[in-house]
Amino acid sequence: MVGAPRKGSAEATQVEDHLDELRRLADTAGAEVVGKTHQRVEAPTPTFYLGQGKVEELKGVLQDTRSTLVLFDEPLSPVQGTNLEKALAVRVMDRTEVILDIFATRARSAEAKMQVELAQLEYLLPRLTRMWTHLSRIRGGIGLRGPGETQLETDRRVIRRKISVLKRRLEGVADHRANQRQGRRDLPSAALVGYTNAGKSSILRALSGTEVFVEDRLFATLDTLTREVDVGGGYRFRVSDTVGFIRKLPHHLVASFRATLEEARDADLLLHVIDAAQPGWEEQVEVVESVLGEMGLYDSGDGQGERRNVAPERKRTIYVFNKADLLAEPEDFLARVRERYPHAVVTSARLQRTGLGVEPLRGVLRTSAQALRPIACIRVPIDDGKLLAALHRDAEVMTEVQMDGVVEVTARVQAWLLGKLRREGVEVVLGS
Repeated sequence: MVGAPRKGSAEATQVEDHLDELRRLADTAGAEVVGKTHQRVEAPTPTFYLGQGKVEELKGVLQDTRSTLVLFDEPLSPVQGTNLEKALAVRVMDRTEVILDIFATRARSAEAKMQVELAQLEYLLPRLTRMWTHLSRIRGGIGLRGPGETQLETDRRVIRRKISVLKRRLEGVADHRANQRQGRRDLPSAALVGYTNAGKSSILRALSGTEVFVEDRLFATLDTLTREVDVGGGYRFRVSDTVGFIRKLPHHLVASFRATLEEARDADLLLHVIDAAQPGWEEQVEVVESVLGEMGLYDSGDGQGERRNVAPERKRTIYVFNKADLLAEPEDFLARVRERYPHAVVTSARLQRTGLGVEPLRGVLRTSAQALRPIACIRVPIDDGKLLAALHRDAEVMTEVQMDGVVEVTARVQAWLLGKLRREGVEVVLGS
C-alpha cells in the first residue's frame, strides 16, 4: 500500500489512519497486505505521482516481498497508472478501483449492479488506452497505430452508449421508487446515513427485530433496505438503511448511487450514525456531510456557520453515536458531544439487554413521530364525503365513529394537513 499526501495538508498528518482504512478495503476485496509506505509530496508528479527515487525504492521492496499488486491511496491519472505499471512490472490500482471492485462483488440487486456498472464504465472511459491490450497481443510494431486508434474509438462509443442506457434505466428506477413511496402507508420516515461500517445495518436490525445482513467489513450493505419500526406509544416509523460513505469517495460513484440515496432525500429526518469508538469520528462526520451536501440534501457550510448564497434547507438530522459499548465512559462522552450536537443520542446495537441498546434512539423517534404525525380527533359532517375521502387519502385513519349526524375520525395527521383543516373551520382536537 502506498500513500502520497501533500505536504502541509491535513492528510499528511493522518496518513497512517488513511492507510489503515486502505488496508481494510484491501481485506474486504480479498487481498493480503504485506507492507505499506508513504511519501509526502509537494505536488504529484505528472509521470508517477511519486518521485523517481521513491519509485525505484518501491520496485526493490516489491521484489523482496514478491508482491503482485500495489494499491495507491491517491487517485491516479491514466498516464500515472500506465507509467507505474511499466516501471514496477506489477498491477497498480488506486483507491477508487479498489472501492469499485468491492462494490462489484457486493452488489446483489439488479439496481445495485446497474449502479456499479455505470460507475465502472465512467471510471474506465478515460483509461481505455491503459487497459486496452487485446489488439497489441495479436500483433505489434508497424501498422498497429491506425487500427489501434480505430478500435479504441469504437470501444469508447460502445461504452458511452452503454453509459447512456444505464443512466436512462436508473432514471426509471428512481421513478419506480418514487411511485413505491407514494403507494406506501403514510408513516413518518427516517434514513440511516453515515460512514461505512458505523453500524447502520446493526441499528436497523435492533430497531426492527428482523433479520438484516450485518458484517464487520467496509461496504457490507449496498442495497437500500426499508423496515417498519414500532417506536412505542402506538407510533411506527419507516426506517431505511443506505449505502455507507468513505473518504475520497469518487464523485461519479456518488452520482451512480443517487437513485438509491433518494430514500434519504425524501425522508422526514436523517439518522446520522457515527462510530463513537473511532478516534477520527469528527473527520468521518465531515466526509458524510460533504457527500450529503453534494447530493443537495443540505449545505454543510464551512464549519463556521457560513453558508453559500443559495443553500437548500438543511434536513433535520439526529446524530446517533453507535458502538457505545466500546467507550470507557459513555455518559461522559455523550455530555461532551451534546455541546456540539444538542440532540445527539448514544446507542449500542450490540448491547440490547443493557440500558444502552437502541432504546434511546427509539424514544427520539417516538417524539419525532408525535411531532410529525400527531393523533387528532376530527369532527366531520356526515354528508361531507369529500372531506372524509381526503382524510382517508392524506392521513392515517385509526377509528371512525358516527353519532348525531357527525363522523368523529381519529387519525394520525401531518402538521400541514392539520393547519389546512383549521383554516377551513373544521373542528380538530389533538390527542395525547
